Amino acid sequence: MTTTADRNGWQRELQRGLWYDELQTGVVYVHQPGRTMTEYDNVLFSTLSMNPQALHIDFAFAESLEPFNKPLVNSMFTLATVVGFSVSHLTRGTIIANLGFSDVRFPNPLFHGDTIYGETVVLDKRLSSSRPTAGIVTLEHTAKKQDGTVVAIAVRQVMMRRSVESIADASAAPSSGAGSD
Repeated sequence: MTTTADRNGWQRELQRGLWYDELQTGVVYVHQPGRTMTEYDNVLFSTLSMNPQALHIDFAFAESLEPFNKPLVNSMFTLATVVGFSVSHLTRGTIIANLGFSDVRFPNPLFHGDTIYGETVVLDKRLSSSRPTAGIVTLEHTAKKQDGTVVAIAVRQVMMRRSVESIADASAAPSSGAGSD
């Protein structure tokens, strides 16, 4: 949190994500609250993203197909939601850029009415060799249904801001030869 004083002199805590320096490997960041995936959300996301897949928007068609016989939640909506879970907890105001995804999987189906919960693990992190104010972090996001079934896993790399304090400490210390970008 960033602390400032308001007009009455009261301390104010501003919500933000974690700085590069605060992210730790070996920690499971559990995001709250969960999100119930509704029919409306699924159809809206599918149509807004120009995805006319009948499995998402044509209920009569979806009901006629084995093995599920009902509409599936759009996997891109699931992906956007599991990444979105992490924003206020980890990257709000502290991310510079999303660098890309190296692995995205949907091992089990998701249906209207299912609630998903998200968690993120920092798989790796290193300082940027080209940007002394940043670091590269590899995150693994996982979405689980209400019964614990994993419905999405996504590994992505992001460029994160370093805290002002850590940058100042690093500039006062001798160079350590961080990895390259």
